[in-house]
Amino acid sequence: MAGPGVLARGDDPARGWIRRTLIGLVIAPAGVAAAVAATGGTTGDTALVTALGGFATSPTTETLTSPATDDQTGVVEWPTGQNGWTIALATLTQSGGKQAAVAKARSARKAGLPAVGVLDTSRYASLHPGYWLVFTGNYTSEAEATSALQAARSFTRVAGVRRIVS
Repeated sequence: MAGPGVLARGDDPARGWIRRTLIGLVIAPAGVAAAVAATGGTTGDTALVTALGGFATSPTTETLTSPATDDQTGVVEWPTGQNGWTIALATLTQSGGKQAAVAKARSARKAGLPAVGVLDTSRYASLHPGYWLVFTGNYTSEAEATSALQAARSFTRVAGVRRIVS
């Protein structure tokens, strides 16, 4: 009997990894064969498809109604009953009052952003209710809105594209 730290005859550590490697070499091909059999293998020619990227939704040629400007506040309102895409600049709770949202919209307009407005999120199915959403732009596709996002992020870093569904 060998004492602690002394190897007994036949307990060569080099044999352990060799044995495990040989077992793995036998099991791996068996696993591959089982996977091919389970999926039916391949018969005939196969086509290779490569994804090259693109937009989540393709741009359309549809034109949206231009938002109307509110004469009292100087900011635009989202066209009633119209779906589309916009860039959200800020989301403020309605308990804080619409004046804070209008002030933020005016500031964005002075910074040069186009079609800046405020909408009540409670009126739109795609938005969480109870907020004033300060937005810029009215776009037909997500791709169009995304292309204008960089200019909006120069005003606020948290600007993001949002879908507006009536």
